[in-house]
Amino acid sequence: MNIEQFYPLFLQANKVTIDSRKIENNDIFFAFSGDNFNAATLAEKAVSEGALAVIVEDKEYENTNGNIFYVPSTLDFLQALAIHHRNKLNIPFIGLTGSNGKTTTKELIHAVLSEKYNVQCTYGNLNNHIGVPLTILSIRPEHEMAVIEMGANHQKEIELLCSLSKPDFGYITNFGKAHLEGFGGFEGVIKGKSELYDYLKTFHKTIIVNENDEIQRDKTENYDPKITFGKPDSDYYFEAFSENHCVGLSYQGTRALSKLTGNYNFTNLCAAVSLGLHFGIEMSKIQHAIESYTPTNMRSQIVKKEGRTLVLDTYNANPSSMMASLNNFVTFEGTKSIIIGDMLELGNESELEHQIILKQALDLGFDQIITVGRNFKQINQTTLSFENTQELIEYLKLNKIQSENILLKASRGISLEKALDFI
Repeated sequence: MNIEQFYPLFLQANKVTIDSRKIENNDIFFAFSGDNFNAATLAEKAVSEGALAVIVEDKEYENTNGNIFYVPSTLDFLQALAIHHRNKLNIPFIGLTGSNGKTTTKELIHAVLSEKYNVQCTYGNLNNHIGVPLTILSIRPEHEMAVIEMGANHQKEIELLCSLSKPDFGYITNFGKAHLEGFGGFEGVIKGKSELYDYLKTFHKTIIVNENDEIQRDKTENYDPKITFGKPDSDYYFEAFSENHCVGLSYQGTRALSKLTGNYNFTNLCAAVSLGLHFGIEMSKIQHAIESYTPTNMRSQIVKKEGRTLVLDTYNANPSSMMASLNNFVTFEGTKSIIIGDMLELGNESELEHQIILKQALDLGFDQIITVGRNFKQINQTTLSFENTQELIEYLKLNKIQSENILLKASRGISLEKALDFI
């Protein structure tokens, strides 16, 4: 089976899935096997449940009469099919990556552009070598734009994802201390994320630049075409304001207040609004999109509970985002408690970075500081500390936090959001 032969069948399909539990009528199922499980054994069952076709990498289970097709690698075939489909699409692709704020920025861009266009975007956090092809394959003739989030924790990953998605526009949210272990330090982060710039420059595509970010500015100096924001002489200039712990922006007299907390989200708003303006969307409609967007993904999410304000930011954490969260949270009026969990994938820098964050938390003078995770527990001799979230929950069952404001911030692996019901 080759791509040219298979593509007409793909066009008849409802969707592509790699999850056997989510197969619906007329789907194509890619049977990705794990170390301890051969997904090809599910092929006949998938067809019986309505799958239009199944791709397996075990020759024994091939049945071309039943639309079960063998390929040497399901991953390679998925990626090749995505590239083939991408080459057939004549719509703008917007690619974005960065250390912090990728998903929030993607959702804001999607919200703004959707005021005028039918936009498909990365679902959830499907931003890797499997998720990006699945997003591309979800694009249908009715879609007029695509927003593709690209995640990475090693060199060359963004390069691969660009080769799959072929972005026409690209934006790097920032360069921060994330995935230091995989990238090999902060300079490695810059090099890895800049692979998006390398692609855009090679194919003379448009770069979106926050001119207040020195690295972005230097990396794109003298490059054209680009869309700029941040400075008074940029293509677009916005002013920040905040109300009720939420950040907003003002453009030519029109104010748009988001439901996002944290001044660090201001540049995410700026990127989305800049693209909206570039694609001819009226500021009044952009305002509507910004004010209607409600974060529900544990990213800069404000939760009201029993008269208290909780900031739930537990989907991801690294030294850069943790520092920004602490500095934002300290500005809240009233008593403040923080529950901060380990920052993962920091390699040799882990102990030092956790020490820096704990010192910053102590220096800011929060009313209560609780840490969760082995990394924090090893260095925290000063405040309440738990090895995992379950230990924290057992404590919270007997000890109610009294502060008017509570911040929860940690890497995804800590699952700190599980403590929310006990606060």
